[in-house]
Amino acid sequence: MWFWFSIIALVCWSGSDLFSKIGCQHEDDKLSHLKMTMAVGLVMGLHAAWEIFIGGVEISWQIIWTYLPVSLLYIVSMVIGYAGLRYIELSISSPICNASGALVVILALFTAGMNEIAPAQLIATAVVCIGTIGLGVVEAREDDALRAARQEKGNRRYAKSWLALGLPVMYALLDAAGTYADARVLETLNEDSANVAYELTFLAAGLVCFVYVVLIRRSRLIPRREGPKYLGAVCETAGQLAYIYALADTAHVALSVSIIGAYCVVSVLWSWLFLKERLSWKHYLMIGLVAAGIVVLGVYDA
Repeated sequence: MWFWFSIIALVCWSGSDLFSKIGCQHEDDKLSHLKMTMAVGLVMGLHAAWEIFIGGVEISWQIIWTYLPVSLLYIVSMVIGYAGLRYIELSISSPICNASGALVVILALFTAGMNEIAPAQLIATAVVCIGTIGLGVVEAREDDALRAARQEKGNRRYAKSWLALGLPVMYALLDAAGTYADARVLETLNEDSANVAYELTFLAAGLVCFVYVVLIRRSRLIPRREGPKYLGAVCETAGQLAYIYALADTAHVALSVSIIGAYCVVSVLWSWLFLKERLSWKHYLMIGLVAAGIVVLGVYDA
C-alpha cells in the first residue's frame, strides 16, 4: 500500500497547488490569501476533530503551546505562499517553494557540521540552489516581448516583479525553518498529537482571518471563487494524511519520499494542462534541476 499512498500524496499535494492557484489568482481580490487560510483552517479543524473524537489522539493545551512556534512558521509560510500566487506562474512558484528542503540541509550544515551531511545531500543541495537561483535569473532577465508571446495562450499575464519572486523565496525560508524546528520539537512530542495541534492552530488562524475578512472588511465570499480554495484545502489535508500513511511502511520510506518529493513536477504539468502556462526552455531546465535535487534530498531525508 505504500506505493498507492505515495501516489495519492503526490496527486493531492499537486492538486492543492493547482486549486490554491485558481482560488488565489484574482487581481481584484486582495484578501484571497486570507480567504484561502480560512478554507484550510476549516478543513484542518474538521480533520482534527475526527482525530480527537474518533481516532482518540491525545491533545492538550501544553502540546499546542509546545508545538505553537512550529505551527506558526508553517502557517505564515503558507499564507505568504498563497499571496504570491497572484503575481507569478504556478510553474515557477511551486519549484521555488519546494526548495525549502535544500535550505534545511544548509541549516543542518551550520548547526550540526559536515559529519551528519552525506556528500550526495551536499551535491543535491547545490543543484537545488543553482536551479532556484537560475529560475529567478531567467525570470528576471526574460525579454518582455518573449514573455508576452509565451503567455499569449495563458489565462493570465504576469509582469516582471521582485515581489513575485520574493514571496515564494520567503515561503521557502519560513518552511525550512519550520521543518528544522519540527525535527527538534518532535523529539518530545507524539507525531499524531503534534499534527492535531498544528491543525487546531490553523483553525484558529482561519477564524481570525474570518473575523478580519468578513466581519471587519466586509469582503464578499463568492461561491464560484471560493470553491477552488476548499478543493485545495481538502487536497492539502488529504495529502498530509497519505504522506503519513506512506511513511508508516518503514521498509519503503526512501521510495515513498522520492515519489512524493516530485509533486512540484506534477504541479508544473497541471499548470501546463489546465492553466495554459507556457515557459521557455530555460525555465524548464532550471525546474528540472530543482526537481532532481528535491528527489535526492527526499531519499536521504528518509
